[in-house]
Amino acid sequence: MPEPATLDSTDRAILDLLRENARRPLREIATAVGLTVAPVQRRIARLEKLGVIERYTVQINHGRIATGIEAMTELHFADDLDLAQIMEFVAQIPEVKEVLTLAGDPDALVRIQVEGVEDLRRVVSSLRSAEAIASTKTLVVLEQWTRRG
Repeated sequence: MPEPATLDSTDRAILDLLRENARRPLREIATAVGLTVAPVQRRIARLEKLGVIERYTVQINHGRIATGIEAMTELHFADDLDLAQIMEFVAQIPEVKEVLTLAGDPDALVRIQVEGVEDLRRVVSSLRSAEAIASTKTLVVLEQWTRRG
């Protein structure tokens, strides 16, 4: 595993600006951190090379889309837990968008994106079919808010 990268306050400010808007123009970032475009571009390239910036992505507000349901399903594992096996099983379900394993209760949270209630029922039933999963609890997302920066 590579050593953690050492970042200065300018690197952190650049990351904060990109976290707020990954499509922010380099000139705007440069102005905000008090540099010219070329050094900002070199710093971003360095952060990418070090693996600090892994990818640029879009955050979708599924509540603003006419169709679709987003849900979080709590997973409670059986005693004979094989976490790698569970993760492999869950990764095979295309509607599963994210899995968070937790210390405490529940053991994991699964973020699911489906078209409708029948799809949600099918996905949750599929999750319940895994022998290592003792029980589930599903919560439907009504609205989403994410802190930026």
